[in-house]
Amino acid sequence: MALLTVLLAPGSVAAQAEPAPVPTVASAEEPPSIAAAAPEASDTRLPASAPKTDKVAHDLTPMGMFLAADPVVQAVMIVLAVASVVTWTILLVKILGLALAKRRLRATLREIRSSASLAEAAQRVRRGVGARLLVEAEEELSLSSGLPCEGIKERVAIALGRIEVMAGKRMASGTGILATIGSIGPFVGLFGTVWGIMGSFIAIANSNTTNLAVVAPGIAEALLATGIGLVAAIPAVVIYNALTRSIASQRVMIGDAVALIMCHLSRDLDRCERGTYGKVGIRMAAE
Repeated sequence: MALLTVLLAPGSVAAQAEPAPVPTVASAEEPPSIAAAAPEASDTRLPASAPKTDKVAHDLTPMGMFLAADPVVQAVMIVLAVASVVTWTILLVKILGLALAKRRLRATLREIRSSASLAEAAQRVRRGVGARLLVEAEEELSLSSGLPCEGIKERVAIALGRIEVMAGKRMASGTGILATIGSIGPFVGLFGTVWGIMGSFIAIANSNTTNLAVVAPGIAEALLATGIGLVAAIPAVVIYNALTRSIASQRVMIGDAVALIMCHLSRDLDRCERGTYGKVGIRMAAE
């Protein structure tokens, strides 16, 4: 029994000793395999991530978005930019022209008020709308020489009214362009935005990605068209309203000049001795 115990004791120790080194060897060999695999995974991921950052990078400045936009959107932006330049050009030209015409009208009104007769007013006023009104009145008076006085006022009023309408139309030239730009500018920009967003959605469908960094630049380029449309339309509306008020005030001044001319004509006709304009015309020609 003692011998059997001795024989079994070493066997059990050997049996317990043999499996022990196997897990120790396996556990010792696993970390190197994990460590070796980790660099391979990191090496394969780094080159793949680098091109993605290059693709996502976009120039989001206004000029960069314009250059990267669709050709149709670019054409819309160019049209709106040209419309904005036209708006400011009309503003500068009309401000100078209306200011000069207003100064001449004020001088004309002063000269006509201080004149004693229509002939004297025609000699004092030589430029501007007032001069054209006086010339038209004198031409009608020369054509009506020897005719009864009753119809002279009516014919002169018709001639002066035609000159007044023509002067108002000339002053309002260019304002129609401002009205057109102010009314359709936002819609033209909206067309460019709709076209650009439609192209962005098509690009999203083709790329099979909804990443905001990929989608946002195309939408921003499309929205830039609407922004330029508002930049072109808002000043056009404001300038149109300002010029319309200025032109209306000058039309009132032209109406005052017409009224003063008609008053001079009425006084000259009242000086007629026999109810005809012949002697008055001779007297005015002699002056």
